[in-house]
Amino acid sequence: MSPTLIAESKFTRAYKIIKQSLKGAEFDYTQGSIKKAVVLLAIPMILEMVMESVFALVDLYFVGHLENSSHAIQTVGLTESVLSIVYSLAVGMSMAATAVVARRIGEKDPVMAAKAGMQAILVACIINLFIGFFGFIYAREILLLMGASEQTAEQGTAFTKIMMGGSSVIVLVFLINGVFRGAGNAAIAMRSLWIANICNIILCPVLINGFGPIPAYGLTGAAMATTIGRGIGVLYQLYNLVGGKGMLKVKLAYLKPDWMQIQPLLKIATPAIFQFIIASCSWIFLAQLVATTGGDHGSAGYQTALRLMMFFMLPAWGLSNAASTLVGQNLGARHISRAEESVVQTAKYSVYFMLLVMLVTFSFGRLFISFFTNDPLIAEVAVKAIYIMSLGYVFYGIGMVLVNAFNGAGDTWTPTWINFFGFWLFQIPFAYLLAKYFNMGATGVFIAVPVAETAICIAGFILFKKGKWKTIKV
Repeated sequence: MSPTLIAESKFTRAYKIIKQSLKGAEFDYTQGSIKKAVVLLAIPMILEMVMESVFALVDLYFVGHLENSSHAIQTVGLTESVLSIVYSLAVGMSMAATAVVARRIGEKDPVMAAKAGMQAILVACIINLFIGFFGFIYAREILLLMGASEQTAEQGTAFTKIMMGGSSVIVLVFLINGVFRGAGNAAIAMRSLWIANICNIILCPVLINGFGPIPAYGLTGAAMATTIGRGIGVLYQLYNLVGGKGMLKVKLAYLKPDWMQIQPLLKIATPAIFQFIIASCSWIFLAQLVATTGGDHGSAGYQTALRLMMFFMLPAWGLSNAASTLVGQNLGARHISRAEESVVQTAKYSVYFMLLVMLVTFSFGRLFISFFTNDPLIAEVAVKAIYIMSLGYVFYGIGMVLVNAFNGAGDTWTPTWINFFGFWLFQIPFAYLLAKYFNMGATGVFIAVPVAETAICIAGFILFKKGKWKTIKV
């Protein structure tokens, strides 16, 4: 066969795989090519996480061009830092849902998979009602506690109230997508966030700047647009979940509390939630440390860089989610060596992706920052932060794959302990030491991020090779 025909044949195969992954056709991930399985899951999962990261960037873009943008940017960033606790609940429960649903699918028991998914939704919604209530009531106090100035807290209270009060839609978006990912239908998860983002992109300029009879709500409009957009995405998820077009056949009766279903979910979810709370609280501390050492402009610059960094990191997290599904389903099917090989293959793809992202960041980082702020002082801090923090991209990528491999196996305690030692006993003291003791200020915080993430990656790799995750029963 000629080189031209070989190239055309490869292109045709690649096109068919991409089309299959975006369409969401059912596929047995416990059989056949591991590379194909990773790609089929990874493409929609990456696009799903791209859309999740776009939420923050869209808000940041529009509020970054308001008057007194430093206060607006700081409010968005600090609120996102606090919301990371909600994200921890959402991601922790979605990890449990993915692990249990994937394990049941691997065991060829879709009915129990559907029941587990609905019980996870029930538990998460009940817990988040309390978080959303207190977040709404104490929004101003939360901003001040995070290091915001009086003026920033005054301007940003309404924004924080809406975001915290509407946090249930955040939980549902993550959790229901976790159920779909566990079942191997990542395409629906992807489409739900595409729909939510399109709505957010349309509503953001309208509600922030006003349009016709619609008044300009300013910073508050960004929170309104995001919450409405996510809500529409949740409606799309529920339509597909209740419609039962895929492998999962969900019934409303499955929402009736069932302790036999809830118990294994909580067993996995509790350390998973702590796992992400540990990481989130570390980011909250770092945000507060930057705010107190770098002032409003330093804080706004750090938050701008962090949002841009998350834009690149979340697709890598999407790629690593493929490892979670593959590990869960293959352990359910008792294909242990295939589960391990799936993690290795996903990690290789993650390294390639993060090397590309690092190159793009160093080449166009300053240009990217210029899109989100007109303030040269904010931009200077943001550029320095993104250059320093991007040095650890490859290790971030590998670490995320390993964390999702543990979580997909139901071994949520291992990454929880890794996070505890890596973030609280190393990153936070190291950042404080550099920022305060060595008088490096915000720059010391930026340096602590890639150093700690690298150490966490190394610890994760050592524990992965020990293989305890292969023995976990779900």
